[in-house]
Amino acid sequence: MSTTNISIRMDEDLKKEADLLFSEMGMNISTAFNIFVRQAIRERAIPFQIHLGQPNLETIAAMLEAEKIAKDPNVPSYATAREAFAAALSEEDE
Repeated sequence: MSTTNISIRMDEDLKKEADLLFSEMGMNISTAFNIFVRQAIRERAIPFQIHLGQPNLETIAAMLEAEKIAKDPNVPSYATAREAFAAALSEEDE
């Protein structure tokens, strides 16, 4: 079987992590990539689920804070951005 070379651009740190992981498994990144491609061909799909996943803890905290602020009747609300900017500018003058 003849082989061919391909070039893949990858973040340097990501490659280092991948090299370490695959080394622990007794293979190099080229072997790991070949396994991925063979599995994709067998399944006629990406061999793992690709999705946006869950937000990280910082994002979840920000979302919860935004909900709390939105429900707080003591927090002022504005109909337009112009009103919000005017209020912010008037606070600077105080």
